[in-house]
Amino acid sequence: MRTADQVLSIIHERGKRGLPLERVYRLLFNPALYLKAYGKIYRNNGALTPGSTEETVDGMSMSKIAAIIEALRYERYHWTPVRRIYIEKRHSKKKRPLGLPSWSNKLLQEVMRLILSAYYEPQFSPSSHGFRPGRGCHTALSEIYHTWIGTKWMVEGDIAQCFDALDHSVLLSILSENIHDGRFLRLIEGLLKAGYLEEWRYHATYSGSPQGGILSPLLANIYLDKLDKFVETTLAPAYTRGERRRVNPPYGALQRRALDLRKTGKREEAETLRHQMQCLPSLDPTDPGYRRMRYLRYADDWLSAT
Repeated sequence: MRTADQVLSIIHERGKRGLPLERVYRLLFNPALYLKAYGKIYRNNGALTPGSTEETVDGMSMSKIAAIIEALRYERYHWTPVRRIYIEKRHSKKKRPLGLPSWSNKLLQEVMRLILSAYYEPQFSPSSHGFRPGRGCHTALSEIYHTWIGTKWMVEGDIAQCFDALDHSVLLSILSENIHDGRFLRLIEGLLKAGYLEEWRYHATYSGSPQGGILSPLLANIYLDKLDKFVETTLAPAYTRGERRRVNPPYGALQRRALDLRKTGKREEAETLRHQMQCLPSLDPTDPGYRRMRYLRYADDWLSAT
């Protein structure tokens, strides 16, 4: 049986080459993936927080992994509803819902996240920075600082209730484009439709992926990658023109006068004009013949600029 790293490396290579992912469900029978998943989440703050059952990381054992695999093998694994609580948003008195899965659900979600991340990560747009390995707020800010030079206008957007509004049929359709395994897709569908308990009353889920779910951020990125690709392949080319900006007219005028003064031996006056030039942009920031559209997304927040 292959190690977890070997399995994920093979999946990553298929994703890199754009090949479909087949027979994924059988990978869930490999105990090595559960041990790797356990190593990634057992330290999390919520590991000791119960969901809709009393189960937590304290009950972890190889026999529990074997029980999960056995249930999956015969397609008898049932997702338990998440326990929903509300937490305050940062810098706001508003509250947002947070789902607390049971420990077995967390562990299985992490295994699925490892598989899906290995496959989709090479295909994601470089414009996406949220909930991705090696990326985050700092890489997003660095891209803006180093490459968005000359930007004059910025439009910021926030997709309202993004996690709650994901359309299940659209998400499953996107997944089925590259994942050719009905059992694996049915397992994801079962997770999405597992529902939640609020004050111990059951509520069905007809859309969205629960905030707090380990797999939710990755599913949102897979969903919103369609937006990234649309902006990059359709919108951005339509709003792009010109090879480079023209010389800024005031800058060019000073440059010519300074050159004439230098030719006539008036070096001090030419130097004064050179200092004035340093206070102006050398290229015209409002050149109508030059336009670029830039785009960046962090989770459900996006920024576009020209």
